Amino acid sequence: MVFWVFGYGSLVWNPGFEFDEKIKGFIKNYKRVFDLACIDHRGTPDHPARTCTLEEAEGSICWGVAYCVSGDPEKERAAMEYLDRRECEYDKKTLVDFYKEEDMSQPTLQGVIVFTSTPDKISNKYYLGPAPLKDMARQIATAFGPCGNNRDYLFLLEKALFDIGHEDDHIIELANEVRKVLGTVGKIDKKLVGPSHIPLKDNVPSLILRPLQGAIATDSS
Repeated sequence: MVFWVFGYGSLVWNPGFEFDEKIKGFIKNYKRVFDLACIDHRGTPDHPARTCTLEEAEGSICWGVAYCVSGDPEKERAAMEYLDRRECEYDKKTLVDFYKEEDMSQPTLQGVIVFTSTPDKISNKYYLGPAPLKDMARQIATAFGPCGNNRDYLFLLEKALFDIGHEDDHIIELANEVRKVLGTVGKIDKKLVGPSHIPLKDNVPSLILRPLQGAIATDSS
């Protein structure tokens, strides 16, 4: 048995399981949104973090990384058990086609697993839904949990997408808004801000820290 899994969030920079192959590419008709709560890694039940999930969006593409696990049944079982624990807030496993930049019309892989969530607050208790950019930024800037700060999750995703050569304008916009909040957070709600090991402006290349442009606000993660 062989399986492939698509990473579009923290799996891009931190898969956390043993894999045999890694391919950069994208899936179609999905976009990233920061609409999912995390209460056990980078947030708490009282102050949930916002992490990304996928939303169906006709015509959109979402870049990330596909990982292959093959050959050893024990390794495959261990990897899937790990992913099921780690992605516990995601209530769906969807099978998708995966494309590479070299051939954007024909899928390189079919049946790739991607963890997604039902966009319904009644059936999915972790679904937060959309919110104004400033509200999301303040929540991300001040949430932290056992695995670290919510803001680090966002900044690391921003850098990881830069590193694979496919930035997400909405991620950049949201990260820059979080930086604005962090500039005044000591005056607003200092007690909610946990320690961070990532410098505010040194964790991503200067290109990412460019001033916001009007076109960015129209794009979505």
